[in-house]
Amino acid sequence: MSATPSDTSTNPVLVEVTRGGAVESRHRGAIAVVDAAGAPLATVGDVTAPVFPRSAVKALQALPLLESGAAEALDLSDAELALACASHNGEAIHVNAARVMLMKAGLDEDALECGSQWPRRMQDVARLHRADAHPGPLHNNCSGKHAGFLGLARTLGVPTRGYVEPDHPVQREVRIALEEMTGAALDHAPCGIDGCSIPTYAVPLDRLARAFACFGTGEGLAPLRAEAADRLYHACTAHPEMVAGTERFCTEVMRAFAGRVFVKTGAEGVFVASIPERGLGVALKCDDGATRAAETMMAETLARLLALSDDEASALAHWRRPQLSNWVGRSVGEIRPVDAAFAGLEG
Repeated sequence: MSATPSDTSTNPVLVEVTRGGAVESRHRGAIAVVDAAGAPLATVGDVTAPVFPRSAVKALQALPLLESGAAEALDLSDAELALACASHNGEAIHVNAARVMLMKAGLDEDALECGSQWPRRMQDVARLHRADAHPGPLHNNCSGKHAGFLGLARTLGVPTRGYVEPDHPVQREVRIALEEMTGAALDHAPCGIDGCSIPTYAVPLDRLARAFACFGTGEGLAPLRAEAADRLYHACTAHPEMVAGTERFCTEVMRAFAGRVFVKTGAEGVFVASIPERGLGVALKCDDGATRAAETMMAETLARLLALSDDEASALAHWRRPQLSNWVGRSVGEIRPVDAAFAGLEG
């Protein structure tokens, strides 16, 4: 019988939400900061409890796309590889790139099994309405990842239909990569179905953090995997607009840090990061799944671990202490990290 994710009710409060000078809401969570050997620099809360990383591990799921030679065979650009690691907004730049990825594999939108999804931004929703169009699978925030899966299937010479199923050769390759990067035995891990229909496996935060320390540094990886990880890291940091999009945390932070860090959000308050210059990986989860708190947790963690330039500090400031306003623009409070909880993360 598979283990279930642990009760995290004893995790510390990491983020507070204020109104009128008083704390109105509190967000608990856990943070793991680990090197490529698995040694912790610092941990906050229970980092051994399994969590579903969801979209946070898309860069790891994309490793077989490069290791198999599929990315080279399909002539995928770095921007397209970044989209394979993305949870994107469904903007035109994302939709068009996913379409091109499918075309390179000799496929079209009908091959995608991720489901249709409205774009994230109202501007892009309005554009569809004006064109009397409806969203399709290309608008799904995971369409780039799925286009990569389909390209891998074509290159491997296996059926494309059912590529989301756990026993499909593509998902077996993805699972092997996840197991090897995290060191977690996924046979015994809780397994669910992600929003885009692929399998998602729960693993402890400290294992996720180690995986992303290795991803960012190449330490402990075989040469082919280290090369694949390096290309994906640089593709994402060179094209952060493809990884998320306009006004998104991952895009704005990677753009500001210009290659110093890789960050990726997952659903339900999970975030990961690679910090190659310090040889570290980060994985965190906001227990209640709130994105607003998870973004503040990651921003504060990066600020504590890195020496920041003025531009980097300015870029993080909005995310470290977002200001809250009401519908007429009046300031009503803020989202703020609990300083004492992050004290052990000082760089």
